[in-house]
Amino acid sequence: MEISGRRMRRFRMRFGRNRLAGGENDDGSVLSTRNGGNTENEASCCYCDLKITMFNEHISRLGRRFSGAMKIWFSIGLGFGVASLLLVTLFLLLQFHPKPLSNRLASAVFGFSPSTRVSLSGFVYVFVSTVITVLVHELGHALAAASEGIQMEYIAVFIAAIFPGGLVAFDHDLLQSLPSFNALRVYCAGVWHNAVFCALCAFGLFLLPVMLSPFYKHGESLVVVDVPSKSPLFGYLSPGDTVVSLDGIRVYKPSEWLELAAILDKQNTETSNASFGGSRRFHHGKGYCVPISMVEEGFKGKMVENRYVCPGDLTPFSTMPCSDVAAPREVSVCLDAKDIVKLNKCGDGWVTTSETHDNSGCVCPQGEMCLQAMQSPGISWTEISYKRTSSLDCSRLGMDFNTSSCVGTFVFVGDLIAMSRSVQLTAYQPRWLLNYFVKSFPDIVERSLTCTFHVSLALVLLNSLPVYYLDGESILESCLQFFTWLSPRKKKKALQLCLFGGSLLSLLAFFRIFFVGLPPSR
Repeated sequence: MEISGRRMRRFRMRFGRNRLAGGENDDGSVLSTRNGGNTENEASCCYCDLKITMFNEHISRLGRRFSGAMKIWFSIGLGFGVASLLLVTLFLLLQFHPKPLSNRLASAVFGFSPSTRVSLSGFVYVFVSTVITVLVHELGHALAAASEGIQMEYIAVFIAAIFPGGLVAFDHDLLQSLPSFNALRVYCAGVWHNAVFCALCAFGLFLLPVMLSPFYKHGESLVVVDVPSKSPLFGYLSPGDTVVSLDGIRVYKPSEWLELAAILDKQNTETSNASFGGSRRFHHGKGYCVPISMVEEGFKGKMVENRYVCPGDLTPFSTMPCSDVAAPREVSVCLDAKDIVKLNKCGDGWVTTSETHDNSGCVCPQGEMCLQAMQSPGISWTEISYKRTSSLDCSRLGMDFNTSSCVGTFVFVGDLIAMSRSVQLTAYQPRWLLNYFVKSFPDIVERSLTCTFHVSLALVLLNSLPVYYLDGESILESCLQFFTWLSPRKKKKALQLCLFGGSLLSLLAFFRIFFVGLPPSR
């Protein structure tokens, strides 16, 4: 994405004024066509842009009027831009470390793991956020230049392939005539404005619960916003439902939902590996008191590659090993999970508010056996409790979820991590019955602010990289001008060496983030 000050200068140098005048390229093709006095556009199979000149006079007047204040403001941005360049360069050098922080940095900056699949709605959020943050970036360059007495020629918003971007065009000779310190203010203005925009988004997220408190409760329950048709929870949960607990543990925020799912998945993996490894160590398990008559009538499966396999939709169950009772006789049987989940619970793995489980370990009434579902690595057996809010009775405030008839429970069997990410949840619960859009409004605002924060932070880091065509190139070049003991020739060589090394290390970092750092598919 080319959005930097250096890019805008090279744009002017490469194409000259013929591009603005609708002239022809070397091959005779028309590069642009004027639509009027304020806008013009250019389009090709992989690139299209819109050049806007209507704001030129307004930005120039604003820069001249508040020139003193803006110079102080962008001088602060100069310090931030140079510090950001040094920090990003340090990160690139750390790529030689045996355990680089690339993957964790990607999650922190971009807001998701490189292996996460971005939905269509997520792509829309990213696209809109990118357009907004790019405009904020270019506005910083334009205001900084205006405060130095340089009027921009146009602002361009473009789409290259599917990626949006922007640039500001100035007169190259005027930029070159500025002192190095003044030029640095212009080049650092873009990343500085993006950094300030990040802070504003974070502040907005912090105040959002307070601003919406007259209409929404925050952090008291977990509300379902959307359940895609491809989600394994489709048909079990509906928009507006309240998720009460995951395996009996109350959840109040989407972050708690994801963290708890990861913990339960890790516990299941450890238990499954111990079981399939032939170990009979006693461990916490989730069992059900199954009548012996049901066990005797159950279908007998068969062993396939050391695994007990059941036909159709039946689930394999086996006797739970427990430390508080004598070792029971080994039983393996195929049963219908829909019938089993209605029975009383046994085992020490349950943390639940249900009255049907009295924490009596593996002890079941006479005539019943404590059986647990056979779990394989990556497959979890997890109970999800929810509360319906589709009716007035179920939406009354203060209703006790333990006794309400609107509460239901179902068992999810499968990849717990994928399940937890497949449903869209929010910590905001409407105080009254509202339509779907109003119910989704806090989630839309929260996701917009979060996405804009991450995109703006990504632009700060990307434009601070010492690579070709981004702001880092111009910042680095201007910084080298302060090394007066170096000859112009040595400065040029030092610049080319830094840019080449920075570009190479940046490619290495991105390769590690998006390819090497990917976790194995499950």
